[in-house]
Amino acid sequence: MLKTVLFALVTGLLWPQFAAAAPIAVRFVEGMSHGFLTLRTADAKQIASGDLLQVVRRGEVESRMVFRFGDGSVLDETVVFTQRRVFAMKSYRLSQSGPAFAEDTEISLERASGKYRVKTTARKDAREEVVKGTLEMPADTYNGMVLTVAKNLPKGASETIHVVAFTPAARLVPVELAPAGEHKVLVGELAKTATRYVFKPRPGPWLSLLASVLGRMPPDSHAWILTEDVPAFVRFEGPLHPAGALWRIELTSPRWPD
Repeated sequence: MLKTVLFALVTGLLWPQFAAAAPIAVRFVEGMSHGFLTLRTADAKQIASGDLLQVVRRGEVESRMVFRFGDGSVLDETVVFTQRRVFAMKSYRLSQSGPAFAEDTEISLERASGKYRVKTTARKDAREEVVKGTLEMPADTYNGMVLTVAKNLPKGASETIHVVAFTPAARLVPVELAPAGEHKVLVGELAKTATRYVFKPRPGPWLSLLASVLGRMPPDSHAWILTEDVPAFVRFEGPLHPAGALWRIELTSPRWPD
């Protein structure tokens, strides 16, 4: 409770100001797809299996990522966006429940109205807390879309976008997407080249200090993307929520039972 009160007191003083931010241009249009994912710890232990489900309806793309853990926990993230010359987020939903997380969380964010709602339920005593409000967001706000926009960057290019961090109060955080070298990966026996991108939060020195004191500052994340011809996601490493541990998302394939 103390952290929530402290955030409420200082947010108005330390709220990041943003200049006119340009949205990311569409180079590769997203479409219908169904991908299969695996979630591992930093030491490569598998902890969850998941699906990436993407459909296009009335000019809007709905992309949903769901992970189901062995202990019954569930992570369910959905983003709806448009891709008319540039990418534009329309809405964002995130639900985390079960013992894999410090608390159960339900987050909703609407781009047009700026309204957000965060509901948390304590694991220890089931105490509920709701934080809601409105937030002005620039055109390059991309919750749930960081990998999508990274795939659309020109080769070798860096870009800074914004994401909304919920701690649980909503805060706009600039994130730099920057290439950081190339790595060889194998697809079967075929060698491919993947570009590693670093996703680095840039909230400013005062907010960095505050987040460090409160234990809410996320570390850098990393993503590997094949950039030959049509870009393709290979691997992601980073926390999936501000206070979370480093996890690794990788592609997997269906297999037949023995």
